[in-house]
Amino acid sequence: MEPLPNSLTEPDGAAIIRVLSYNIRSMRDDTDALARVITACAPDLVLVQEAPRFFRWRKKLARLAAASGQVILSGGATAAGPAVLCSLRATVERTEDVLLPLTPGQHRRGFATAVIRFGGARLGVLSCHLSLHEEERYEQGGMLLDRLAGMGVEHAVAGGDLNERPEGPTFRRLADTLHDCRATAPWGGEHTWTRDEPHRRIDAIFATKGIEVLGCGVPLGHPGVTEADLARATDHLPVLAALRVPAA
Repeated sequence: MEPLPNSLTEPDGAAIIRVLSYNIRSMRDDTDALARVITACAPDLVLVQEAPRFFRWRKKLARLAAASGQVILSGGATAAGPAVLCSLRATVERTEDVLLPLTPGQHRRGFATAVIRFGGARLGVLSCHLSLHEEERYEQGGMLLDRLAGMGVEHAVAGGDLNERPEGPTFRRLADTLHDCRATAPWGGEHTWTRDEPHRRIDAIFATKGIEVLGCGVPLGHPGVTEADLARATDHLPVLAALRVPAA
C-alpha cells in the first residue's frame, strides 16, 4: 500500500492535511489502543463520533486528545456526541456546536463544527453521527449541507458515521454535492463496520469540490496501525484521508 502524503504547507499557501474520522464508542473499550491508532495516523484533524457525553466527559476526551497529540477543538456532550480534535498546526477562527431537532423517542443528534486555517488554507469542518432511521437521517443530511453552505468558507470537509451504505439515499445526497473521498481516491481498506456480516462502509469523509483528494480509506497496514489495536480500540474502523486544500 502506497503511503499517504504527509502534512505540509506548500509555497503558494495551499495545505496538505490528514483528516481522520472515527467512531470511538464513548471510549468504552481500550483507550490506549485508540490513542495509538490516532497517533499512528498523524492527523491534522480528528472528526470524532460517540465522544463521551456523561460523567467527566471533558476530562475523558481531553485525556484522549493529549495521548494522541491533539487538542479539543469543539463538540462532545455539547454536540450530542460528535467532536473535533486538531493538531497544533491548526489556527482556529471559530467553533460552534449544533444540536439538531429532536425526534421524540430517538437519540439526540448534533454537529461539531469549526472554521480553521492551515497555512494559507481556510477550511470549514464538521463532524456528524446521523440517525439510525432513514427519514430522519435524510433530513439531517440536508441540514449538514445547509450548515456547510452557511459557514462562509469556500472549502470544507465533513465526516462521520452515516449509519448508511453508499447506495443509500442520504449517502447519495451528500455525494451528489461533495466529493465522497473514498470513492474519489481509494486507498487502504473500504469497510468500516466489520463486526458482523455483511461488512459495510457506513463511515465516510466528504470534501467540497475545490479540494483535491489524494487518498482515502481505512488505514489497514498503515505504519504503526495494528490489527490488534484496531480490534481493541472501538467497534468501528477509522477513515483516513489526505487532502490538498487551496489557499484562500
